[in-house]
Amino acid sequence: MSIRFDEKSRIFHLTTQKSTYQMKVDQYGFLLHLYYGKRTEQNAEYFLQFVDRGFSGNPYDAGDDTTYSMDILPQEFPCRGNGDYRNTCFLMENADGSTGCDLRYISHEIQAGKYSLCGLPAVYADDRKADTLKIVLKDKVSGAEVVLLYGVLPDLDIITRSALVKNNGQESFFVMKAAAACLDFPVGDFDIIGFYGRHMMERNFERTHVGHHAYTIGSRRGTSSHQHNPMMILADTAATEDMGSCYAMSLLYSGGFEGTVEKDQINQTRMVLGLQPEQLRYPVKPGDTFVIPEVILSYSQEGFGRLSYNLHQCIRHHVCRGEYQTAVRPVLLNSWEACYFDINADNLCRLAKEAADLGMDMLVMDDGWFGKRDDDSSGLGDWYVNEEKLGMPLSELIDKVNALGMKFGVWFEPEMVNEDSDLYRKHPDWAMVIPERKPVRGRNQLVLDFSRKEVVDAVYEQMRELLNHNHIEYIKWDMNRSICDVYSHTAKEQGRVLYDYVLGLYDFLERLNRDYPHILLEGCSGGGGRFDAGMLYYTPQIWCSDNTDAIDRLYIQYGTSFGYPVSAVGSHVSAVPNHQTGRVTAIDARSVAAMSGTFGYELDLEKLSVEEKDKIREQIAEYKKLAPLILNGRYYRLTNPFTDEVAAWQYVSEDKEEVLFNAVQLEIHGNMTPVFVRLKGLERGVFYQEEQTGVLYPSDILMEVGLPLQNEQYEYQFYQITLHKSAN
Repeated sequence: MSIRFDEKSRIFHLTTQKSTYQMKVDQYGFLLHLYYGKRTEQNAEYFLQFVDRGFSGNPYDAGDDTTYSMDILPQEFPCRGNGDYRNTCFLMENADGSTGCDLRYISHEIQAGKYSLCGLPAVYADDRKADTLKIVLKDKVSGAEVVLLYGVLPDLDIITRSALVKNNGQESFFVMKAAAACLDFPVGDFDIIGFYGRHMMERNFERTHVGHHAYTIGSRRGTSSHQHNPMMILADTAATEDMGSCYAMSLLYSGGFEGTVEKDQINQTRMVLGLQPEQLRYPVKPGDTFVIPEVILSYSQEGFGRLSYNLHQCIRHHVCRGEYQTAVRPVLLNSWEACYFDINADNLCRLAKEAADLGMDMLVMDDGWFGKRDDDSSGLGDWYVNEEKLGMPLSELIDKVNALGMKFGVWFEPEMVNEDSDLYRKHPDWAMVIPERKPVRGRNQLVLDFSRKEVVDAVYEQMRELLNHNHIEYIKWDMNRSICDVYSHTAKEQGRVLYDYVLGLYDFLERLNRDYPHILLEGCSGGGGRFDAGMLYYTPQIWCSDNTDAIDRLYIQYGTSFGYPVSAVGSHVSAVPNHQTGRVTAIDARSVAAMSGTFGYELDLEKLSVEEKDKIREQIAEYKKLAPLILNGRYYRLTNPFTDEVAAWQYVSEDKEEVLFNAVQLEIHGNMTPVFVRLKGLERGVFYQEEQTGVLYPSDILMEVGLPLQNEQYEYQFYQITLHKSAN
């Protein structure tokens, strides 16, 4: 078993293939963190140093021992109230208005299999592939009990953390801060890597040295947001793609979050990830349980490449679910950039006919098909087909599209409502609007109160009516604004609303997965505004960004790749000049960028030349041949587009027989110098043959010197080279 407890030393050992995690129950019942890093069978208890530090208080139990302080010691679940003044995981408000608690070890339990969470997504695994550790901590005064949950997937070098906050006392208390994961490092010089951004430019790679300050990422927007992704990496300052120690935390939660890394007064580093504490004041009544969202942890001593591989394997095989978990997705055409709100059966049938002729598999009808919806000022909330605008019943349109050999998909935005809608006129209290105040609008819409079950039920019934009577095989789930006016007309405690909203969202999505298992769900929030592991539990792919510009996508998809597999990335070829940037790139370069994802198109096919249509036929045929390798092969970042003149990446099959090399030249100058890109992950001592030219390359030299890129002196030159291990 991957978890053991040494009764004598009272040390827990969590062991994966290449890592070890240790913690200890000390003489006072505090749970102290000892070690997380390269696999070892030895104890790291000597890391605990006891020194009198002025102004660092001492637990009453320690008596006159001024060297014992929770303000200095590394901890597993630090809480406010026991003398730790650093950033903590947990803060509660007691019934008497005081804050803080004192959590001590009570018991533990080790089980085969991976724990699950009520109402929240969690990593899942077969009982033979994972183990669970439950550690019970208790605050004797309030009756608060915290059950720390650890899941170990040894083959993947993955450890998960969550916690249950139970009220076994006689009076209610409030959760004010809750983070499932904390890592304390007594020594080390670190960088923190985060992924910041904005709408249409998400998940930019940023590496910052950890100094004596708090590095904080997070979202106060009610979603995980475009601005920061709920995944971060702590790394040795010398760590690279291929070497050095690094640690990842990824939160399985789609609402507000906060991640902090801080170096303390004696140069210890603490990393914490969990819920956003602003506007959190969650009541826990006697007998109730509050669930803290899960965090995926992984450690690599082989740099960022191996760390990403661990996360990719975990999310692809142990977070994503359903028929499309590892399946090749249909190549789709989305109507948005071709039609915008000008949706009608003639336009859609025209698009479908063109798409079928080019070899595409699905037509997706985007915004504009429902209620009174000719622009973004009305209609949201009225999920019935506007047959007058469409020109025929939806079922008839779908039959026409299906007759062309094409699947049919639909865009929804279930969490939103326009004031100009039947739903709002009938139920204005279902929108999040603070009484006596004018609401803040986003895209001319308000947010429905998904913290209320009756709201979720009503919107779900509208969707069920549509799905039960139409052959819909794909849903794009969108959310096009942040949450500002946090108020529920039925909640007695407004500090619970944002968390309950996310529970309502997950309940809705779980019902869709249960009732319509054959429908492919794609998440979206203005593109990548809710691109997180929590959403991937319900939607196996997420629209990566509303920015379809091929060059910008190289940067966006580079940052995304650190925490998420290619199979999760929604990516399309769009028109030029690009609708977001005005940039013009060759259709082949656009295709190379879009093939680093689920692949599809978003343009008006009738406006393309004969040559461009022929190119698309070739691209689709090529993608369908390469898709199993792209979606399920091992992904390697070969360059950094933020610093290098070429963006290059690669896929290698698990047996190392097939390789796909991709690159786009980002810079061009007069009299260009030679560019060589080193490949990775090949079998040593063999030859690989280029499919396009028949050239044989020695694998060792490809990995040591690189593949030469021939420059033909045009902007954004692309390369897509397929290699096969040679029998020679």
